[in-house]
Amino acid sequence: MTVPETAAAAVGRALAAGGVRTAFGVVGSGNFHVTNALVEHGVRFVAARHEGGAATMADAYARMSGEVGVVTVHQGPGLTNAMTGIAEAAKSRTPMIVLAGEATDARSNFHIDQDALAAAVGAVPMRLTDAARAEEQALEAFRVASRERRTVLLNLPLAVQSAPSRSRAPAPALTGAAGPDRSAAQDTTAGPDRSAAQDMTAGPDRAAADDATAALGRLLAGARRPVFVAGRGARHARRELEALADRTGALLATSAVAKGLFRGSPWDLDVSGGFATPLAAELIRGADLIVGWGCALNMWTTRHGTLIPPEAKVAQVDLDPAAVGAHVRADLGVVGDVRAVAAALTGPGGAAPGYRSAELARRIRDEGRWRAVPYRDESGAGRIDPRTLTIALDDLLPSERVVSVDSGNFMGYPSMFLDVPDAGGFCFTQAFQSVGLGLATAIGAALARPDRLPVAALGDGGAFMGIAELETVVRLGLPMVVVVYDDEAYGAEVHHFGPHGHPLGMVRFPPADLAAIARGHGFAAVTVTDAAGLAGVAEWLKGPRDRPLLVHARITGERGSWWLEEAFKGH
Repeated sequence: MTVPETAAAAVGRALAAGGVRTAFGVVGSGNFHVTNALVEHGVRFVAARHEGGAATMADAYARMSGEVGVVTVHQGPGLTNAMTGIAEAAKSRTPMIVLAGEATDARSNFHIDQDALAAAVGAVPMRLTDAARAEEQALEAFRVASRERRTVLLNLPLAVQSAPSRSRAPAPALTGAAGPDRSAAQDTTAGPDRSAAQDMTAGPDRAAADDATAALGRLLAGARRPVFVAGRGARHARRELEALADRTGALLATSAVAKGLFRGSPWDLDVSGGFATPLAAELIRGADLIVGWGCALNMWTTRHGTLIPPEAKVAQVDLDPAAVGAHVRADLGVVGDVRAVAAALTGPGGAAPGYRSAELARRIRDEGRWRAVPYRDESGAGRIDPRTLTIALDDLLPSERVVSVDSGNFMGYPSMFLDVPDAGGFCFTQAFQSVGLGLATAIGAALARPDRLPVAALGDGGAFMGIAELETVVRLGLPMVVVVYDDEAYGAEVHHFGPHGHPLGMVRFPPADLAAIARGHGFAAVTVTDAAGLAGVAEWLKGPRDRPLLVHARITGERGSWWLEEAFKGH
């Protein structure tokens, strides 16, 4: 006698057939069967040590692979443990599905209002309501996640999970709906679905989109100092944006999340905003036209608007109409896919000089990276200047790397001084500004990009928050380099409140041997207090790299960071 398929099994089967390849989670009784169904149908399951880590791993994996991320958790506390990672994904519009068991009986210890919890952080709550429609409802959650670029909570009530489902033929594969095809994802990482982009400019809205595109063409034709700022929504469109920039003489910059997109171009200014070099800030402030491509132009990217000169025109191209003018005034908005709009504007005709000149190319070459900006090395007394540390690591580590950065006072050093080969080399889970996501981010990014050396950059505060996932790195056999910038404090609070005479005992901590802790988890580890201490990193890089490496860097902590001062303006 054939045992009927349960609804939980149907959900796992449908998502696997739809294109899910990897899922992350912590398994309890409420998500045991759906997780096993995913595995049975070929999905790789990555067990984390904490649900918060699992959610962030899924978020980072989705960003760097172009696939829909999946995290699976127990009802109640499994979901609450995951909420910070879910909030980050939801704020970033990461295509992700959270599969959570649900206790619907109010007498259960596990019962909470899971819909309200998801909605509170910007995720989309959905629910398995009918075992007979389990496959259909699972694929609808996939569609919302992928086509609408949303983080979806699919609640799985326990009673519905165990009920028999109506068996169907395997669902058609939806792989790629979250981003470009697999080869494109390996090249530049995730972007919105092409078919969805075409739909947004079809029908009655097509004429308006064409008119807005033509208006943008006129702005570009009249500009003498145009600057393009590309965001996450432009990461699939480097070729088209560079071609248009060549035609219009535009300089190229990115938001932090798209760092590396134009690497190799002689007109690449790198990141706009708090991490911008002095030269980049100067040139962006000198623009007469700024075009945000798939970029919200938020307070971080524009330094609270100070990088946008009052006399400059501002245009935005985005799939989301709500993004246009959300943070800064926009003189023109074009609703559509970045690649399609840029291609439509790159027709035949000669190139204009725009902002470009031989002298400016020389300045960008000589001054366009932070390591070219002079500074006074403050290393000494058993501590290394974080700038000196990061420049040395940039020289040591292979160029084919994927860098993941946690939040905190330290975060600008790896973001500014560690180079990346392209937009697939930088994973920046910072929409929620939560400390403690960096290590889990690096795990998700490493699994999405196994061809590159994964590098996690953490502060000591974030390292201790996410420390359980050190075991996950070892268990998965990831050849990861984890760099901990240790100033024995929550440095942001020290430098924000200290100058005003406030007591700081609650945000300072005694020394801790993070290298010893890492060795206890199975890492190789070195402690670095000066440049000579990095010899251990060089030795590890020679091979066999059979264990991950933790670099415990005792950094100077006297200096606050200007990027955190920018952050506090937004609080």
